[in-house]
Amino acid sequence: MFETIQARAGGRCKHILEPIIEMAVEIAREGREGRRIGTIFTVGDAEAVPRRSRALILDPLAGHPEAVRHVTDPNMRGTLKELAQLDGAFVISEAGVVVSGCRYLDATASDVEMPLGLGSRHFAAASISKVTEAIAIVVSECAMVRVFDAGKLIAEVLPELWLLNRYSVQLREPFSEDLAVLVTQDNAAAAGSADLAAPRASRSMNSGA
Repeated sequence: MFETIQARAGGRCKHILEPIIEMAVEIAREGREGRRIGTIFTVGDAEAVPRRSRALILDPLAGHPEAVRHVTDPNMRGTLKELAQLDGAFVISEAGVVVSGCRYLDATASDVEMPLGLGSRHFAAASISKVTEAIAIVVSECAMVRVFDAGKLIAEVLPELWLLNRYSVQLREPFSEDLAVLVTQDNAAAAGSADLAAPRASRSMNSGA
């Protein structure tokens, strides 16, 4: 499943994109303290993204050693899940280090291709991916994960099915497997067989709601 998203992202941030998407899926599925939460992760181009964003509060990750701010560190993952309850986006470098948190994305791009029904959080993610080289991952409050690149929605992830494929199943073959990742398709022939990029309505709001 991840390979389909990786291909759409042009192979960028190859070694850390998957654990970040997995964490986003876990946040979408688990929520926090019994409620759904939404947030944004930007991956890559960690110098340009801060220039096009501003701090909403004092950065809770500032001053911590780089060694403990890697997204694959279990303590860091737990910390990010807690901080995801706060407003703003997380900026993650191509090396997988969380550079900053709780940032308001100022970037606006009027020519982003935004499906109807998606809120300002998704627009902010699409815009930042348009004006920088970053990939933006949105956790929606409707428990969906969406991936934006170059201003376009390139994939939607169904959390329950994604996680199901991460664990061994006890069914014996043959058995059917449900689709867990929806990705856009470029050529007309593929689009004619299936519209994998069908937009879903979302209740998500700006990076603060």
